[in-house]
Amino acid sequence: MATETPPPSKEQHRLPSAEEFVAEQSSAEFGELRRAHRSFAFPVTVGFIAWYLLYVLLSNYADGFMGTKVVGNINVAFVLGLAQFLTTFLIAWGYSRHAAADLDPKAAAIKSRMEGDA
Repeated sequence: MATETPPPSKEQHRLPSAEEFVAEQSSAEFGELRRAHRSFAFPVTVGFIAWYLLYVLLSNYADGFMGTKVVGNINVAFVLGLAQFLTTFLIAWGYSRHAAADLDPKAAAIKSRMEGDA
């Protein structure tokens, strides 16, 4: 019984060769995509790590400050701890918006060109 490979459907695309991937990696368009990602990711990552380390250092070395009551039994440490979660969600939301506006269109254009749809 002979088996034949079915013709590619519209959902299947041409697979680029290794040489095409290497050539694309050195293209200006891919460089711009990489710069757009790094211009958001690196500063936000450094900022969040600094903010987290500040929280940890304050927790370890500023007992008096962190124990200061804000409202009722809620102290500064609790408020800053909740702010860590809020910051995480804000970063995720901001990255989602950045990716949708700046990264996804550039990545889609590269993907389309690489798969031969352009």
